[in-house]
Parts: sequence; structure tokens; C-alpha cells
Amino acid sequence: MISDSQFKKELELLIANAIREDVGAGDYSSLACVPASAKGKAKLLVKEDGIIAGVAFAKMIFDYVDASLQLEIFIEDGSVVKKGDVVFHVSGSSQSILKAERVVLNSMQRMSAIATKTNEYVQLLKGTQTKILDTRKTTPGFRAPEKWAVKIGGGENHRFALYDMIMLKDNHIDFAGGITLAIAKTKDYLKANNLDLKIIVEARDLDEIKEILESDGVDRILIDNFNYEDTRKAVALIGDQCQTESSGNIDETTIRHYADCGVDYISSGALTHSVVNMDLSLKAF
Repeated sequence: MISDSQFKKELELLIANAIREDVGAGDYSSLACVPASAKGKAKLLVKEDGIIAGVAFAKMIFDYVDASLQLEIFIEDGSVVKKGDVVFHVSGSSQSILKAERVVLNSMQRMSAIATKTNEYVQLLKGTQTKILDTRKTTPGFRAPEKWAVKIGGGENHRFALYDMIMLKDNHIDFAGGITLAIAKTKDYLKANNLDLKIIVEARDLDEIKEILESDGVDRILIDNFNYEDTRKAVALIGDQCQTESSGNIDETTIRHYADCGVDYISSGALTHSVVNMDLSLKAF
């Protein structure tokens, strides 16, 4: 899995690029009418109920724009919030607050939406052994905060990218010449390159699960687009030989049924690709 230092680097690169994209040669609106010496204060206002996420990330953004900005935090990441709540106050240079405003809001609105949806799924899984995972179906360039938001919402992260876990899906298997060949080639490659990565293999039916189980070294089987009955059969076939993960168009109406089939994990791209941003605003006062 990606290290903490790698993850932090991703966030730092993202912030630098977001400010570059938004500010460019200068925030001329602020430069034109707000004196450089002006000091101000603003509050982060919640405008709809949910789970707040991105407070710590907002601090990173404010620090990048102007390290002298001061944050007074009232509500931490992962907390339940209601319309009218104030998450934090930020004070200092008025120009700096305005420069950071849109990147902070865009980030926190999306992260909060993801944390809220993830938490809904977590609540639906209560009483089962199943954990909810995100996927790589993320916004290009914004993956790190989105996966951070999943964790804030109570979910777990799948692999971060193509380099921190092996996942042999249908196309890999077909291009490699079949499941057994794909697994064997992968194990040889990892050994030859001194790589210690977990291996997940996707199965499209019960016969493919049986074939996967004939090979050693597979950490998890991805039970993809199975119905409930076949998922239960798959879990029984696999037993304790490796972990199990269900995926494929699973939503709030079906997630509990798949969990009740006994899988260890359920992965859902909807956590990150199908959310509507939470309504937040940054208001001067």
C-alpha cells in the first residue's frame, strides 16, 4: 500500500497545482479592491446535514497559501454536522483568505459528500463482518483527498494506484492467455523484480473461482457481478483459502444482501464517482 510519506506528497502536489490553476498570475479581483494590509476573518458554514471532511486538508491549503493564516477549529473531520454549524474560523490577510477560498471549498464539499456516502454504507453493513472499500474510479488529480474522505467516513482504502497492489481483472486475464497463466506470470514477475505486492484476481463465474483456487499466492478473489446465490456459493468454495471481495453495481439497495453472503469486502466506485457535493460556504464576518 502507499506509504504515509507518498500520500502526503500527493496532497502537496495537488494543492500546488490547484492554486496554480485557480490563481495563475494573480487574484486580480482581490488585488484590485482589497488592500494588501487588510486583515479579515471568515467562517466555514455548513448548509446541509452530513459528515464533514477536509478540515485537516483545508489547513494544509491555507498554510500553503499563507503560513500566517490562523485556523480556529470547532468541528473535526468525521463529525456529524447539521445545517447552520460553523466548522472553523480562519483569520489573517484578507487577500490570502480569498486566494485560498475556492480550493478549500471545492475540496471540502467533495470530501464531505464522499465521507457522508461512505458512512451511509458503513451503517448499512453494521452487524456483518464486511468492510466497504473504495476503488480507482476517482476524479483525475484528486484521488488522494477522495480516498482520505472514504477513511474519514469509516470505510477502507483499496489500492491507491496501479503500483501498490496487483489486480488481475478480465482484460489482464484474457491478454495473458487465461487465469492460471496470468497468476503464474505475475508471481514470476514479482519474484524477478523483488516486489512484495498482494495479488487480487477477478472471477467472472464459479468455474473461474475454482481455477483461481488451484494456484497458490492469491490473497483475495474479486467476485465480480455475481448474484446473491452464486456469491454465497463462491464464499463457500473459497472458505479460508483467501479473502473475498464483491463488486459490480452494488449500491445502498443491495449492499447488505451481498454482505450477508459472507464476503470480507465490498468495493464500490459509487463512493467517489457518484456523489453530489455537500453545500458549504466561507463567509466573511
